[in-house]
Amino acid sequence: MAPPTRKSFPLRLDPALFAALERAAATDFRSVNVEIEVLLREALGRRGIKIAPAEPVRRGRPPKETTDG
Repeated sequence: MAPPTRKSFPLRLDPALFAALERAAATDFRSVNVEIEVLLREALGRRGIKIAPAEPVRRGRPPKETTDG
């Protein structure tokens, strides 16, 4: 199964804002990217905008392929 596609785009942030995001992400043991997604989902939820839950990321090694025969 192919991993879900993600939209990537450049994002320019004030250095102080990025530093605050880094601190918040480190506190929650997340990457800055995931921290931004979490904060955006929370903000949109407070505005009443519904978003489908994120697909869980599969971690670890892929299963071994078996050969028959």
